[in-house]
Amino acid sequence: MSSERQYRREIVLFGRALHERGYVAAMDGNLSVRLDEHRILATPTSMCKSMMKPSDLVIVDLEGRRLEGRRDVSSEIAMHLLIYRLRPDVQGVVHAHPPTATGFAAAGMALNQPLVCEVVIGLGSIPLAKYGTPGTPELTAALEPLVPQYDAILMSNHGVVAYGADLHHAYMKMETVEHFAQIALVTHLLGRQQPLGSEELGKLMAARSKYQGSRSAASLPLAVPYAGETDDRPQPVARPSRRVRHR
Repeated sequence: MSSERQYRREIVLFGRALHERGYVAAMDGNLSVRLDEHRILATPTSMCKSMMKPSDLVIVDLEGRRLEGRRDVSSEIAMHLLIYRLRPDVQGVVHAHPPTATGFAAAGMALNQPLVCEVVIGLGSIPLAKYGTPGTPELTAALEPLVPQYDAILMSNHGVVAYGADLHHAYMKMETVEHFAQIALVTHLLGRQQPLGSEELGKLMAARSKYQGSRSAASLPLAVPYAGETDDRPQPVARPSRRVRHR
């Protein structure tokens, strides 16, 4: 069992990693760890994630009220608290704005095509939540139907949130989302995608269930755009590949 001191060091470490990889800029993003049933350790508001010290972090209760720390609580703490409430298995949450994945979110495109076997095993699918103003109940309402079923979510015109059994796994899932977004972007630039077939997908989903345990999200469909949305925005349509005619 890690101590609070160790959790503080981990948040500072992964906050610096987010900034160095370009997943956050300026004072963007936030990270948190569940200390126990009643307390959450989180990054404060208005602070660059590469410049934090362990003493800068704050402890809040499950209502988001500050219990310890001299800095203010992030306005997006409600997103973290929602995830901890809906997912008892989650002990760490990372929210960031990795450029390629956030580009998909800003374009209204989920990363839900089974293109890479490692991503299917690691995450299952990455849905897109409808837009909600950061720091308001709109955002948590948009995330709520998706959190129990997925381990990483794109947020329309906002960014990405990933979560796992500890902060290390949550951070690695964030890396996986951005890496997969880069691969998906290349397929769009090439003008074609070649998703895995149902037989191959079934085998990978079985493997995910084995590796991830009973809370695996792999039992869900992998190609449902705008999972959880009920509005009538136009859905992105895949463009057919263009054939080059040789004369």
